[in-house]
Amino acid sequence: MLGNNTVYNDTKSDNLGGLIMSKRALITGVTGQDGSFLSEFLLEKGYEVHGIIRRSSVDYRERIAHLEGKPNFHLHFGDMGDSMSLVKVVGAVRPDEVYNLAAQSHVQVSFDSPEFTADVDATGVLRVLEAVRACGLEKTCRIYQASTSELYGKVEEVPQNENTPFHPYSPYAVAKLYGFWIVKEYREAYNMFCCSGILFNHESERRGETFVTRKITLAAARIAQGHQDCLYLGNLDSLRDWGYAKDYVECMWLILQNDKPEDFVIATGVQHSVREFTTLAFKHVGIELRFEGNGVDEKGICIAVSGSAPQSLVGKTLVAVSEDFYRPTDVVNLWGDPTKAKAKLGWNPNKTSFEELVKIMVEHDMAKVASEGAAAKVRTNLAEYLEKGIVK
Repeated sequence: MLGNNTVYNDTKSDNLGGLIMSKRALITGVTGQDGSFLSEFLLEKGYEVHGIIRRSSVDYRERIAHLEGKPNFHLHFGDMGDSMSLVKVVGAVRPDEVYNLAAQSHVQVSFDSPEFTADVDATGVLRVLEAVRACGLEKTCRIYQASTSELYGKVEEVPQNENTPFHPYSPYAVAKLYGFWIVKEYREAYNMFCCSGILFNHESERRGETFVTRKITLAAARIAQGHQDCLYLGNLDSLRDWGYAKDYVECMWLILQNDKPEDFVIATGVQHSVREFTTLAFKHVGIELRFEGNGVDEKGICIAVSGSAPQSLVGKTLVAVSEDFYRPTDVVNLWGDPTKAKAKLGWNPNKTSFEELVKIMVEHDMAKVASEGAAAKVRTNLAEYLEKGIVK
């Protein structure tokens, strides 16, 4: 249901651990990975959930299609680049909580579109805060800002916590740093309950297909089923703290239920390399890899297969490195410390293990590739591969 002018009643319950029948949440970026999981989470808690979507001739709502039509789920047209549209939606919904998840969230794309990234990821945060103030909700509405571990960039200490110095290392990270600081400024200048969750990498079966983890799990499924020859990656030594997005949205909610507005690192506290993720993903489809060489000459060679994986793959190079997937400035060592979130919010960062996360993603993509049936084989000549826009 789409609408912009409905006004909702103000009845609430204080029982934050149970049903909150009329508590209203407004989510920007509702069609994304996090937005879809957060919508499900809040609906289960009895919230009235409102999401902002952009007008488009192409439908990008597949992640929330199963929620449309539910009585407590509503969609509104708006845009992070249009302050008036945000004011209108906030004024119509009058939310108790706002979750600003909307962003141009791809690091590599931010090098190609730095101005757009800045407008959405930096100024867009300001527009949300001002919309809440313009509607007179600064004393009643709590705001969550989706920040990022990319703020740490060229890391100055490991692991990273709430006190670690920031050193952004991409246009995306620089834009997100403005968002972090403007939230802090509004909290202190206007006494608003607004907080940032510094999210480390969080993945799922709903992750966009151009992100490296989903690129890996899809390639593993396609190679195992004969629809792709080789997976091209960038820096295999990059280290990340990967968690499950479905677990992370719970922490977002907990941050807004805290007694006072504070910023929190959201991470698992466990670190893995791109190489480890790749090895485990291929193992789940029955392909054992051995990596040989270094840097751009490194290759992942199939040394054994099991299950339904074809024997013909043995001895073939299934993973290769290409400089085309290296970034102008690359963050190589992100590792979060979730001690504060565990202690103050009671959040469990290890509800889903790294191994379980990879398995969830691979099983989803094995089924997805199988359902595509006789779809055209993915061409893996590197030039064609790049043309398809399969980026790191």
